Amino acid sequence: MAIKLVKQSTILMRYLCLLLFVVASSAVFSAPVNLHLFMGKHQLTADTDTIIRKRSVSAGVSYGSDVLFFGRTGPVKYPFVTADLIYNTKSGLFLYGSAFKVLGYAPVDEVDVGGGYFYKFSKAFSGSASYTRFFFARDAAKVIKSASSNDINFKNSYDWKFLKSSVVLDYLFGKSNDFFVTVSHSKYWESSWSIFDDQDYLSFNPSFNFIMGTQNFVQRYSLDHTFRDEASNISAHYDPRYAARNRRFNMLNYSFKVPVAYNRPHYTFEFSYKYSIPVNVEGVLLNRRESFYNLTFYYVFY
Repeated sequence: MAIKLVKQSTILMRYLCLLLFVVASSAVFSAPVNLHLFMGKHQLTADTDTIIRKRSVSAGVSYGSDVLFFGRTGPVKYPFVTADLIYNTKSGLFLYGSAFKVLGYAPVDEVDVGGGYFYKFSKAFSGSASYTRFFFARDAAKVIKSASSNDINFKNSYDWKFLKSSVVLDYLFGKSNDFFVTVSHSKYWESSWSIFDDQDYLSFNPSFNFIMGTQNFVQRYSLDHTFRDEASNISAHYDPRYAARNRRFNMLNYSFKVPVAYNRPHYTFEFSYKYSIPVNVEGVLLNRRESFYNLTFYYVFY
């Protein structure tokens, strides 16, 4: 009798989690999908990713409710979709390309290409180094990200078992130069039960993150958008006093993120919720606390 009750509880838990996942995903798709231009730093895979030490090709698509660029958003919401393609080698080298479209704008607003190397010093200590080049459509309006057309990225992670800590260094350069340090603490875990068969499972990876850096890109944005009088929360006049403050290395943003993913051997479907708290906002952007929703699907070919 006790065994039967345990089995029934496990089945009930499976379907409750699946129901919550479907409801959350439906809420994202029902969000308004209009307005302006894409800008933002992206991830090539979902937050539940692991280093794949075999030759593979990953293809993915994602939807985001708004664009967040190193703790800053634009004057209006910019829902977007992306398509990503990544080639991983057994040695750890990888190449990738991404295409971005802001809903309601040009067919493709931005294309990114890059490459890098995954490394692993021990079972607990791993990281990557990469370079990315951003290409923007000629008819795309100038947005925050367009001031920085290159990104050099270093990421190191250490798994303490009770949580995983990551430090990411980014140097962006182009029309403006900025340096960022992103620190993240996360805890990954998987369900001990399956949903439809013994080949699937749910995974969870809640995290707390904070970003420090300069924000010269905000000054560049203000210079490129002095004509944007129609935006209700953007200054119509450039104040030179902002330039000195934007060069300071300072805390930019705190955030909490909760990704939930449905996984099968070759593909993952993930929903994530992120709550962003911008701090030390300078220049023309009057950023406030905001919630972000993302859906990601990617398939791995071995």
